[in-house]
Amino acid sequence: MNGAISRLAVFALVLIGALIVATTYWQAWAAPGLNDRQENAIERVAQFTIERGRIYASDGRTLLATNVPRRVGGKTLYFRRYPQRGLAAHVVGYSTQVRSRAGLEQSLNDFLTGSNANLSTVVDTTLDKLKGTHVEGNDVILTLDARAQRAALRALGPRCGAVVALDPTTGKLLVMASSPTYDPNLIEGHYAQVNRIRAQCDRPAALLNRATAGAFVPGSTFKVVTLAAALESGRWNMSSTFSDPGYCEEYGKRVNNYDTTRPFGTVSLHQALQYSINSVFCNIGKTLGPGPIVSEMKDFGFYSQPPLETPANERRISGLYKRGKPFEPRDSSQVDPGRLAFGQSELNVTPLQMAMVAAAVANRGVLMRPHVVDRVVSPQRKVVTRTKAEALGQVMSSRNAAEVTSAMQDVVRAGTGTAAQIPGVAIAGKTGTAETGVHGRNMTAFLAFAPVGAPRVAIAVMLENQSGTGGTTAAPIARQVLQALLARRSN
Repeated sequence: MNGAISRLAVFALVLIGALIVATTYWQAWAAPGLNDRQENAIERVAQFTIERGRIYASDGRTLLATNVPRRVGGKTLYFRRYPQRGLAAHVVGYSTQVRSRAGLEQSLNDFLTGSNANLSTVVDTTLDKLKGTHVEGNDVILTLDARAQRAALRALGPRCGAVVALDPTTGKLLVMASSPTYDPNLIEGHYAQVNRIRAQCDRPAALLNRATAGAFVPGSTFKVVTLAAALESGRWNMSSTFSDPGYCEEYGKRVNNYDTTRPFGTVSLHQALQYSINSVFCNIGKTLGPGPIVSEMKDFGFYSQPPLETPANERRISGLYKRGKPFEPRDSSQVDPGRLAFGQSELNVTPLQMAMVAAAVANRGVLMRPHVVDRVVSPQRKVVTRTKAEALGQVMSSRNAAEVTSAMQDVVRAGTGTAAQIPGVAIAGKTGTAETGVHGRNMTAFLAFAPVGAPRVAIAVMLENQSGTGGTTAAPIARQVLQALLARRSN
């Protein structure tokens, strides 16, 4: 009899223990996962009783997302407001009753609602509930420079495109501007107005973050990647010479230098980048084949989802695409290596990826992980988490990076990128112009970093539906944003 009672007592204790563990798990540690389930309507409504954390630009003063309290059914509910309207709409996103969330409002929802499984946050949130006070979420401070972000949007104007600028030594994103932008305050009750936004392209798609999810053909900006592959192969150096007849012959057809058939004659590899000579890079591609170029692309971050704090479905992989999906060619039968080498073929890239290319060259061949969140702080102003600089890898030797830098500097000094010049500042850059198949309409691009010698900013500008070249359309935008960033950071 005593044995039976003992077994029953042990069984009861096990049940009680299981109940305690399950209650703790579902209320504390599993709560973030439950909150993210879109079908959990009750939880979604309950989240409006939480005062979501605010989102700030890097200065800690420019408020990008805040709350407006409202009494509903005897309860105080908190609804999101975006004081800067479209300034950083694609990064911050929105949090609404009807259309749920996007951007950092979605991916950082756990932190913003105080439901993240961080011990100090769990304790603070639990104490708030026990005291009967409303829960306050954590604030988020971004790396974005508000002044430069405004300069980028102003420079983009009505064009469809994006600007991405980052610190090449830390990976901090300083600018991420997508055009056209939109006002997140309209998402809740005036969504039709967002759909009616117009810009200078066929599909404005204002909600699309072109900086991280746009599909651009890089044109000659990709020659920086091909040049890195050529130097890393050991077959060429910057003094290697080529004979340019004004075109490259591939599969029995001529591939002309852009906008001219005038031959440059005998040129060095350095000059080939400076003057963006298609024939030289086409022949390098034919000699190398796609393998080494794709391998170098992977080192730069292509074929991987860009590592960023925004939602995964708002970030696009850069690489060669076939039937809407990225593919890696096995040999030259699957891709035209000559066109690949000068940035056409089936290439699709994002401005973020090309900014990473510029940043890796600027940082002596070391690619840093890009990030847009600087830190998360509690309502008591304690740091909950802070993003640390992290190297993703060495994409090329420091010596080769210096050689590429020298050629890119001559692009701006006396090549195709002179429109990016800033008096007193040494800038390294590369222009790009990709034909779209529509006569007179191009995708244009420019990537750069400055100042040469001690780079503080790396930048990529990419535009749709342009009649000019990267040197005439994208480079001037890069100049304006660089001026804003370098002036602020020097102060």
